Amino acid sequence: AYCVDAIKDFWEKKRGDIIQQLQSKGPVVILGDSRMDSPGFSVQYCTYSAIENDSKKVVNLVNIDQRETQINSLVMEKMGFIKTLDRLTKELQVLEICTDVRPQISALFNEGKYKDCGVIHTLDMWHGAKSLGKKIHMAGQQKGCSLLLHWTKHICNHFWHCCKTADNFNSFLDLWISILHHVVGEHSECHHGPLVETSAKVWLQKNSLAYQKLREIVLDSRWLKTVHKYLHFRSTADLESFHNHILMYAGKRYSFSPPVHSARTMLAALDYNHHVDRPAKRKADGSIQYCKLLNKKYKKWSLYTLKVEKDYRYISDIQAAILQRRLSSRVGLPRRTPRPDDPHNLGVPVPTTQQLLHEQAGRQTGCTLPQH
Repeated sequence: AYCVDAIKDFWEKKRGDIIQQLQSKGPVVILGDSRMDSPGFSVQYCTYSAIENDSKKVVNLVNIDQRETQINSLVMEKMGFIKTLDRLTKELQVLEICTDVRPQISALFNEGKYKDCGVIHTLDMWHGAKSLGKKIHMAGQQKGCSLLLHWTKHICNHFWHCCKTADNFNSFLDLWISILHHVVGEHSECHHGPLVETSAKVWLQKNSLAYQKLREIVLDSRWLKTVHKYLHFRSTADLESFHNHILMYAGKRYSFSPPVHSARTMLAALDYNHHVDRPAKRKADGSIQYCKLLNKKYKKWSLYTLKVEKDYRYISDIQAAILQRRLSSRVGLPRRTPRPDDPHNLGVPVPTTQQLLHEQAGRQTGCTLPQH
């Protein structure tokens, strides 16, 4: 009990310092995403996190218990998002919030609670490109459309380029539709320079089934209605990194009570914020030190920057706060008091011994059990 309360107070103090710094900054862009404590339908907790786009620091944490949503895990992320945005809009001048593609969250801005709140809702670029790639890949699995599989990566890259370059929807559409000319070898509408090794390209035929399927995907009116949310070119990759970091404190293989799970996520946020600005580790000659990493799925090597070791200087402050809380307390450790809706209390109530003595009869005699 002393640990949980001390960690909560310490987190709120550090969070307040970050909020105070951002208040002087003016309009801010927030990145939001959720993390479930276990996969599938056995979810008990949902942690909704928010990071400020420029500083990359965690500015809010909301832990939702499944029992708060009437045992419905589908609305846990929505509730976490609402609590997050309601709190941040009271403390900061939120200009924009970027999330993953979630229909229940988009509905809040299209026709729901936040329709006229003045906050712009944008979508994560990486998930948008991934969704587009899945559509093209599924179309390429159909008979006569296998050539689309060759173009999946190129079309997704073109989508990234269009969103990064375009200033408005009309500009995006002009760039985006040019892919329909490019895949058939017509480059008069394209914006690129002279192509190299064009003979190695597998061009589509305009009258082919593969081209028609691609045209349906590129010109899908329902998808184009959401494109304007990608033109801000935001990414929630830092949030995914933070959610992976939470596993260090609250692994998905372990079960925690609500206060303990909340405290562990706060410890993860304190660790992340304290070390997010660590400088890169350098070699003896002063050059940045990198490490190679193999992506086994795509069989591709990549580099990532090594950073200096963590110092965890704030831990001693938390330990001192816990000790001070225990010394100032005049009572012992409190007993666990389960909530009224705790699942352990939902079974058959245990009767008293006297009730059983009057009700239970012996199997052979048929009489009640003796009391003396």
